[in-house]
Amino acid sequence: MPDTSRLARLADNPFARLTELLAGARPRANVAPIAMSVGEPQHETPALVQRILAANAHLWNRYPPMAGTPEYRAACAQWLQRRYRLPDGMITAERHVLALSGTKEGLFQLGLLAVPDAKSGKTPVVLLPNPYYLVYAGGGVMGGAELTPLDATAENGFLPDLDAIPAERLERCALFYLCTPANPQGAIASQAYLQKALKLARDWGFVLAVDECYCEIYDRAPPPGALEAALALGGDLRNLLVFHSLSKRSNAAGMRCGFVAGDPDLIQRFQHLRSYGGAQVPLPLQLAATALWQDEAHVEANRALYRRKFDIAEELLAGRFGFYRPAGGFFLWLDVGDGEAAAKRLWREAAIRTLPGAYIARGERVHNPGRRYIRVALVHDDETIAAGLDRLRLAL
Repeated sequence: MPDTSRLARLADNPFARLTELLAGARPRANVAPIAMSVGEPQHETPALVQRILAANAHLWNRYPPMAGTPEYRAACAQWLQRRYRLPDGMITAERHVLALSGTKEGLFQLGLLAVPDAKSGKTPVVLLPNPYYLVYAGGGVMGGAELTPLDATAENGFLPDLDAIPAERLERCALFYLCTPANPQGAIASQAYLQKALKLARDWGFVLAVDECYCEIYDRAPPPGALEAALALGGDLRNLLVFHSLSKRSNAAGMRCGFVAGDPDLIQRFQHLRSYGGAQVPLPLQLAATALWQDEAHVEANRALYRRKFDIAEELLAGRFGFYRPAGGFFLWLDVGDGEAAAKRLWREAAIRTLPGAYIARGERVHNPGRRYIRVALVHDDETIAAGLDRLRLAL
């Protein structure tokens, strides 16, 4: 019997597809493999984390509050206020912030929260950038929506063209996932762009969910935030949620600690949903995370390390494969003509794992906006990055 469930509508995980692609290929002998396919930070986690965890080991036996401790939520609200220059009271810990066990969990659950059974009497739509983070598709599909990928190509600055969204899609839209800086292209949405997106959300009655998890890794100027756009439009937070994480900012991916902030009505409903199916963040981890949100020194040092990696990439790849220095994030989005063929060749000839762009985008093979690209994660130390990119350059 064919599986017609919502789960069956989900595309294969891109990394499972990559494993299948490379299964029959063997890398050249005597060359150490380098994994540049996964965006897993390799820098050290700040030492304060270990100290705080050790000092609070007696708290592992306690259930944490689902919403997060008051101290954790306050640290998140205060960080948002500092980072985005928000006025007092615009973001409060009690009404506007909710702890998450990693933003992946929250972004997925938002599909269950925001998608109604029907909108305008029709199947609801979830908009998402194309290429996209697979969790956006997961949340939309499992929420019962029809996905509408919005191609983010070089021609439109690697961000969805807001003016090109059909009115019929906007009318049915329940949720729009937007990522800035974008994964994988590193494009940064301007404040004008974010204001336009928020106006669309309010005019058409959908939730704008802005994934800002890469906001603290940037090359030159700090990326604007959606809360700044809300401030420019009068200061209220209707229809808006923003997601933040310590995974990239603080090299603490294993802590699984982040938060969602924004529209107080949505936050209240989110808390209700998570009381049924969410995972609490353990108390020792919340204490460590509170300290991380209050410290900027380690973030500045982390950012400087990534800028050095951009320097190395520019030195080795400038003028090749459509290279451009990403404005934010830590990925290279390289035009290699055929991403699948290049990924296979790089594994076989250079022992480098990269991710074909088509695996994180939707569309037929010819029209898939990621088809020509590979995504390369600049997460290793300088020496490994240089060796990997040099091998890439020679192999292609």
